[in-house]
Amino acid sequence: MHDQLKIFLAAVLIVGGAAVDQARAADAADGLKTLPDFKLELVFAPGKDANVSFISMAKDNKGRLLLGGQRGQPILRVTLENGKVVKQETLKLPISEAMGMLYAYDSLYIDGFDDKHFGLFRCRDTAGDDRFDSVEMLRQWTDGSGEHGAHSIVVGPDGKLYTICGNFTQLPPDRLSTSPVQNYQDDRCLPRAEDGNGFGAGKRPPGGFITRMDPDGKNPELFAAGERNTYDFAFDADGELLGFDSDMEWDWGTPWYRPIRIFHAPSGADQGFREGSAKWPEYYFDSLPAVADIGIGCPTGVKFGYGAKFPARYQKALYLLDWTYGRIIAAHLTPHGATYDATWENFVEPKGLHSDGPKQPNNATAVVIGDDGALYFVTGGRNTSAQLFRVTYTGSESTAPADAHDAAGAEARAMQHQLAAFHGHQDPKALAFAWPQLASDDRFIRYAARLAVESQPVEQWQARALAETNPDAALTALLALARLGPKEVQPALLTALSRLSISSLTEEQQLDKLRVIEVSLSRQGMPAAGQTAALVTELDPFYPAKSEAMNAELCQVLLALHASDAVDKTMRLIPVATTQEEQVGYLLYLRTITVGWTPQTRRQYFTWFLKGHLSSHHSAQVLQWFEDAGRAYSNGSSYDNYIAGIHADAVKTLTADQRTSLADVISAFTPAEPKKKSSKPRTFVKDWQMADLEPQLPRVGHGRNFARGKSVFEEAQCIACHRFGNEGGAIGPDLTAVGSRFGRQQILESILLPSKVIAEQYLDTIIRLKSKEVIVGKVLQESDDSLVIRPNPLKPDDLRTIKKSDIDVRKVSKISPMPEGLVNAFSHDEILDLIAYLESAGKTTNPDFKD
Repeated sequence: MHDQLKIFLAAVLIVGGAAVDQARAADAADGLKTLPDFKLELVFAPGKDANVSFISMAKDNKGRLLLGGQRGQPILRVTLENGKVVKQETLKLPISEAMGMLYAYDSLYIDGFDDKHFGLFRCRDTAGDDRFDSVEMLRQWTDGSGEHGAHSIVVGPDGKLYTICGNFTQLPPDRLSTSPVQNYQDDRCLPRAEDGNGFGAGKRPPGGFITRMDPDGKNPELFAAGERNTYDFAFDADGELLGFDSDMEWDWGTPWYRPIRIFHAPSGADQGFREGSAKWPEYYFDSLPAVADIGIGCPTGVKFGYGAKFPARYQKALYLLDWTYGRIIAAHLTPHGATYDATWENFVEPKGLHSDGPKQPNNATAVVIGDDGALYFVTGGRNTSAQLFRVTYTGSESTAPADAHDAAGAEARAMQHQLAAFHGHQDPKALAFAWPQLASDDRFIRYAARLAVESQPVEQWQARALAETNPDAALTALLALARLGPKEVQPALLTALSRLSISSLTEEQQLDKLRVIEVSLSRQGMPAAGQTAALVTELDPFYPAKSEAMNAELCQVLLALHASDAVDKTMRLIPVATTQEEQVGYLLYLRTITVGWTPQTRRQYFTWFLKGHLSSHHSAQVLQWFEDAGRAYSNGSSYDNYIAGIHADAVKTLTADQRTSLADVISAFTPAEPKKKSSKPRTFVKDWQMADLEPQLPRVGHGRNFARGKSVFEEAQCIACHRFGNEGGAIGPDLTAVGSRFGRQQILESILLPSKVIAEQYLDTIIRLKSKEVIVGKVLQESDDSLVIRPNPLKPDDLRTIKKSDIDVRKVSKISPMPEGLVNAFSHDEILDLIAYLESAGKTTNPDFKD
């Protein structure tokens, strides 16, 4: 018997009864709110002793809900009647960590883990006894486990399976050459900066991706890519795929942070995610823009409201789950050409989301529409409480089934699909059909037409691209040529591009022209001297421009072309830039440039690091993202390390003489370090255990001492590793909004038992060399032949570079970098004050501090 199966069978005894205590249900529902005329209730909770945390959910052919748990946890099946759980079963399957589940084709598909591999499994009931007696792994997902691995599975309108994978999952090695997504690169004309904390460092495009395959898991195609770490997605009634993508919250405060977003992914879509600072702004027309930006959060489950007994507007809504801030968002889509616009509202949220009081965690992970017309969602993840909630409509509006189709945009969507039929394969009809659509005023149609053209041999359309005169068609065709053409075509490409005078173009077209130049520089290299000079002569008079986007792109192109006054112009822009994000962008672009400097501008550049990085100016839009999530703005935990990295890269470009002349200003910069409180050594109080403190957790809610809680946070050196507001380290999770994600019991558990649950971005790696030396630490950079590791998180400059050829064993550590016993020198009241301080998000007005 598999060890995993033994765990599952044991879980039958642990989970216990199906009913939920009425008082507990009322308390849980009371901490959340939904819209007027809707009712929310807790219908099932295994209990804190069950060791179950739900991370996925599906509905089977009998309307039963399948609830998937974390690694080593079972998949439960619950039967509902009148919104109540009347039967609960544990599926005896040797699979756990069910990141995605789908019931289709008389099978239960699971992206999960058996005792050896993470893969796509197909489970079938061949005996007809309502048990899954056949379990087949259809394909293995290499690096597919964990939070950035293989996630949800959906049946598409073509009857095929679609699976979405996070940015750490390796592409299927057997993907077909007919895949709509091909030919992906960073396509930046200046070097990217890797994540300041090393997360994703060295990883190359395409980022997260969507695979389309047959129901038996064969013939996989790369359908769409360029997401970061989408957990779930859905097809609308018209067959369009929409998802909810994340971004790296560590990047707050930088211009490359992209808000979490609703995206539309037609065939071949590239959403533009790249690692580190290389992420594409959405105006890059080799990507597709968001349907709507939400701001900050952690996207999980996604579902259209089809089948819900709700008013028509909410039947057609796309429901989006935000794990971090406990929101279920209802997005209302409006056709806009071949794609959509959207407005959104919070459908479910913690009652204290926009107050200073404690917020009930609502770590929502998955959502379905039940056969009874109710919306069901589950909570869990990272060992948080497993619960199943139900939302019903109680108002007087009609709940008759609405027409979910959109007549508006149907013609544009049909054209997009006709163009998609040419993606990934050669067809003699493709160019004649697609070329006229390169001039479409619909960006999504132009994008689909370009992919149809790119799927044909370059020699068949190169001359036509060079001769095209319509600005939109020419720019789109020349982008295709920059992506696929050889170095030898670059002179003709740039000549053709020069005929589209930048002064004659709209700003959108100007950005497109600059993008073609960037892609050409990235893929085809520097032009000949004459064409380089011609480009500088044309572009230089337009820099600086009126818009931030134009300045960002002109800056990069002119710096890459070594324009003589590009450095000087950029340095003049920095002090007048209105936001921190814009300033950081210019510093990033300048950091590797070696020509065009004067002693004065060099000194001005390095002086910025002494005071400029303390800027707190952000756009109203950025601040609104944080307001919507019920928290104050703070820089991300990688921000300080990015700034230090930019400074270090710039120093590397200096000559010995320059370093000498700038020694005073260079040495004056000290990378931001966590504040440490000096205090007298404390004496041991007690080896605190959960049983000692858990019964006292209700006392956190009143009469606590803010100053003492903050002092414990500093004296216990929590601040050395964790960011809280704009202070603290970046080794562990940002704790500013920890009270929105975890209850008091989970906060206490994370303090006393730090290794019980570790988010994968904070895991250390254990490396045993062939010399038998063992090194444990955080991998910060990785290339094909080596990696850089930081053994001691409190010594950020103590790095080891290791050749991969010298490695004998490499594996992930299960031990948290955070040691146990950090609070053993504090009293129980001080620990309760610490929990209140964490719960308060740093606000002295929190009710925890009132008598």
